[in-house]
Amino acid sequence: MSREFEFEVEQLNKEIRILKKQLERSEIDRAKLEAMNRTKESLLKHVICDLQEYQNILEKKNADLEQAFNELTAMKNKLVETEKMAALGSLVAGVAHEINTPVGTTITLASTLMDATRSLMATIKTGQLKRSMLNNYLELAQESTSLMLNNLHRAGELVQSFKQVAVDQSSLEQRRFRVKPYLEEIITSLSPQLKKESHIVTMTGDDSLTIYSYPGALAQVITNLVTNSMIHGYTQHQSGHLRFNVMQDNHQIVIQYRDDGCGIPPENLEKIFEPFFTTAREKGGTGLGLHITYNLVTQKLQGRIAVQSEVAKGTQFTIELPTSVIS
Repeated sequence: MSREFEFEVEQLNKEIRILKKQLERSEIDRAKLEAMNRTKESLLKHVICDLQEYQNILEKKNADLEQAFNELTAMKNKLVETEKMAALGSLVAGVAHEINTPVGTTITLASTLMDATRSLMATIKTGQLKRSMLNNYLELAQESTSLMLNNLHRAGELVQSFKQVAVDQSSLEQRRFRVKPYLEEIITSLSPQLKKESHIVTMTGDDSLTIYSYPGALAQVITNLVTNSMIHGYTQHQSGHLRFNVMQDNHQIVIQYRDDGCGIPPENLEKIFEPFFTTAREKGGTGLGLHITYNLVTQKLQGRIAVQSEVAKGTQFTIELPTSVIS
């Protein structure tokens, strides 16, 4: 009985020793776990602090980027307006120069006719008027007045075209107008620039097609396209043939414009509507002309514009516009 008791005591001691070892290991593991938790807590605090610092930095950078973006947007809008005014200023200068010729000729003819009239009146007063002198005066008067009327009519056409186009571009108001005749007015107002290099413009299509839209925006679009052709499509002193065709496709008015210039390389074709992209920086190009054109067509005129080009054969722009825009 005592042996069994001793055996049980021994077994209990073994179990106690095992439990003590397990307890010691548990204490060690607990200490390690507490240390690990303290380390993790410390790391977590550092991470939180770092995240807060990064968040502050990101917020500041975001604010800086937003300010920079707003400044760039304002600068871009200012450049766009400058480009528009530059185009209008060029139009004014060209028309003023073009009007100067017929007006100057008319003044010269009027002065000549006035001198002849004074001479005739003086002759009449002396009573020495001859039929031949009267016939010469009448021939001069008829020829002079005919030339003056032609020159004034030419100047009047330029003034009327410029007045309508300039008013439309500055006001950008909606009205109903016939597309092809209005395009002809725009080309008339651009004739001084076109004549410098003897460019030929051909206009085809239906004269009766009307549209309720923004003529000023359309005038800016056509001006930019023609100017783009003159700057990029041809070398200096090279004349070209610019063609317009106006037609209707269902409820869309389609304006096709093409030149026979040098064309656009394939690698540039997808970039031409991007802001500030230009291959003529040395010629004063800003890269905003076609960007403005794209925005005017797609936003103001609520239409679409596409481009096709082949190097050494020319470029074609196709503009599709609704017959009536929604204001």
